Amino acid sequence: MRVSGIDRHDTDILILGSGGAGLFAALHAQQTAPEGTRITIAVKGLIGKCGCTRMVQGGYNVALGGGDTVERHFMDTIHGGKWLPNQDMAWRLCEQAVVRIRELENEVGCFFDRNPDGSLHQKAFAGQTADRTVHKGDLTGIEIINRLMEKVLASGVEKLQEHRAIGLIPNKDGSALSGVLMIDMRTGRFRFVRAKCVLMATGGGPSMYRYHTPSGDKTMDGLAMALRAGLPLRDMEMVQFHPTGLLAGDHTRMTGTVLEEGLRGAGGQLLNHAGQRFMFDYDDKGERATRDVVSRGIYAEMRKNNDPRQEGVFISMSHLGPENVRQKFKGMVKRCADSGFDLAAGKVEVVPTAHYFIGGVVVDVDTRTAMEGFYVAGEDAGGAHGSNRLGGNGVANSTVYGGIAGDVMGADVRAMSLRDPDESVLAAEIDRATYPLSRKPELVLPLRKQLQDLMWEDVGVMRTKAGMSRGLQGIAQVSNALMDVGVDDSNLAFNLTWHDWLNLRSLCDISEVITRAGLARENSRGAHYREDFPEPGAMEGSTFTVAKQIDGAVEVSQEAVQFTIVKPGETILPKGEPETLVAQ
Repeated sequence: MRVSGIDRHDTDILILGSGGAGLFAALHAQQTAPEGTRITIAVKGLIGKCGCTRMVQGGYNVALGGGDTVERHFMDTIHGGKWLPNQDMAWRLCEQAVVRIRELENEVGCFFDRNPDGSLHQKAFAGQTADRTVHKGDLTGIEIINRLMEKVLASGVEKLQEHRAIGLIPNKDGSALSGVLMIDMRTGRFRFVRAKCVLMATGGGPSMYRYHTPSGDKTMDGLAMALRAGLPLRDMEMVQFHPTGLLAGDHTRMTGTVLEEGLRGAGGQLLNHAGQRFMFDYDDKGERATRDVVSRGIYAEMRKNNDPRQEGVFISMSHLGPENVRQKFKGMVKRCADSGFDLAAGKVEVVPTAHYFIGGVVVDVDTRTAMEGFYVAGEDAGGAHGSNRLGGNGVANSTVYGGIAGDVMGADVRAMSLRDPDESVLAAEIDRATYPLSRKPELVLPLRKQLQDLMWEDVGVMRTKAGMSRGLQGIAQVSNALMDVGVDDSNLAFNLTWHDWLNLRSLCDISEVITRAGLARENSRGAHYREDFPEPGAMEGSTFTVAKQIDGAVEVSQEAVQFTIVKPGETILPKGEPETLVAQ
């Protein structure tokens, strides 16, 4: 297709994604931008009906008193991230979460669970030293997204729904972002949207693994676009596996979906194939250890098991009282019942499942990137979590930094103007997307399954140099094979096979980055565990990986962590503070 044949559209602020980060950014940009500013949301699916924030079950971390403080939340985040977080980002997350939760309640209209005295009910997730997680039962994300969706749909924000972003297009000299190339999935036509400010909040979606929690259309598109645009990506080896993904068989897409952390926080027990509780063999906190530790414990037990009828381990809640479990975890009980399991009174088989992508684009505390006019918030942004995200910090991160991005773009847009695109890059991105349309149609799904199997086996919960080297070869084989797969181009409207092809292209690109970053980190920190380098290394000498695509090849370097607030071995908590406020 010629560049001259595509649709063109101008706006002032363009937001990619409609999760917590994207919707909050839209609302805040409306408040801070000059009157008459055009604000547009583009989303791969439908506003409020897609993305990962809607799938959040557990809750929202915020220090609201009862002995808890922002300082304690911050130290938990730093300890959980094994001293790799950008400390300024982590501090702002913890500090602004207090502001954002009040905004969610009083301005957005969210109803969270409360104590008898009317205060917000909070519970403890793994790795936290206080009851900190605000929630709406175990369906917190639905409550947040539904209320945000209502606000945005009632606003004057322009909506480009079922529009897939496929390329970041710079201006003519490459110094700034001009706009974003998209596919209108309803028609199959290309649309180039030019904007003064662009926020990427497309979320992560590590669905390149055999077991994964995000929906199948979450395929790391944002980070793949940023990689091609030459932007630096940090901590890309850090893929968080949630320890308890439902294992319901190959016949259902329920396999891999999360059984939330609150189950273990409430006293749920993990049992191996012999019916033995095993997590205290791996950590003195047992099932309440951080997600990375519990995932490795489960994976280790799976490798010990030689019973082909049981692949994972079991979570048991019945000792807490079936009626109590049904009342406290209605969503989880129903999810398990839909798949034929009784969570309240029986046992449910679980497996570590790829859940959250901790790494992302290098940004500053105001969500700005190295490219003028381009901002990143939410799961697409790296830095706040370091090597391990605490449960409950994800949706807090999205809403906090989404709001910050909206405020910053609303201010920055005053001094910005629309930029003409580099037409050669625009043409190259169109050629890239249309590549399979001129080849003989073949099946894409077997290649995606091949990628998922090799990433699980070779670049998964526990890694080695030999395994990751083998993984790189496998990724290259899938990538090369994909280039021989064509797509029927007789009708491009809702051509899901075409989008499956584009999805797999993104997954292959980011799988390579994950693997190369994993090879570069020769120690074990948080979500990244090397069996051949099991020691974490000196905390005071901590470095983070930075991946960049240069002349078509991925190169990985390492940069020193800046301890701007607290150094390893130190704390900002007052002297004499108890180690934990959580009832043991």
